[in-house]
Amino acid sequence: MNPMVISWIVFGCVFGAAMLGMVLRSVVPEHHLSADSKDVVKLGMGLIATMSALVLALLIASAKGSHDTQNGEVIQMSADFIQLDRVLAHYGPETREARAMLRDVIARGFGVETGSNNYRPESLDTAAVKAGANNFYEKIQQLTPVNETQRALHSQAMELGAELGRTRALLLEQTGGSIPMPFLIVMIFWFTMIFLTFGLFAPSNTTVVSVLLVCSLSVAGAIFLILELDRPFEGLIQISEAPMRDALSRLQQQAP
Repeated sequence: MNPMVISWIVFGCVFGAAMLGMVLRSVVPEHHLSADSKDVVKLGMGLIATMSALVLALLIASAKGSHDTQNGEVIQMSADFIQLDRVLAHYGPETREARAMLRDVIARGFGVETGSNNYRPESLDTAAVKAGANNFYEKIQQLTPVNETQRALHSQAMELGAELGRTRALLLEQTGGSIPMPFLIVMIFWFTMIFLTFGLFAPSNTTVVSVLLVCSLSVAGAIFLILELDRPFEGLIQISEAPMRDALSRLQQQAP
């Protein structure tokens, strides 16, 4: 589901709970709102608030870690592409076709060709990209080194190709997100209960309602940021495609 939709649902649950609490305040028997009752409720809500803060921090750390990991993998792939092209260039003119195939794989797989805006990991798994990658790898395998220098370069090219294949597989496996939905649901329930008690013991005036509104928006905003970080190839907080564009630009400049 879209993070924006989920965030508005969270806002509705949290702010709606606060307003419900204000309504219940007028119907709950007065002795249920005594000082002793308030103290017990505050202790309970303090416990839930502490757990909510811990889970929220855990979700933020998980989403940020996943985002940074995939960003690092994209940067690493960019560097490996540049290094692989340089190795092939030093190998000799017989790698000209393989280098052209490499540029085509980057442009197709990462959607960084001019005017394209389909920078998605799913693009790495299309039939055209897989066929191009297989053809490129076979082209490298078919090279026949004639001296020690070419044998070393050929071995290095094979290692870089294998490393790129592993990184590609990692990117494809990480598209599902890292935020467990049960964590999110439980945390939303806790926040809903907290705001319900806020409304239950708060006076009904414009200032209090405004504060509760801002707090509800803040909770929804935190959930939105977590979900946005958890899908680094979509939404507002996307992984930059600059490294891949830079890699393709460098390869085109070094093309024979």
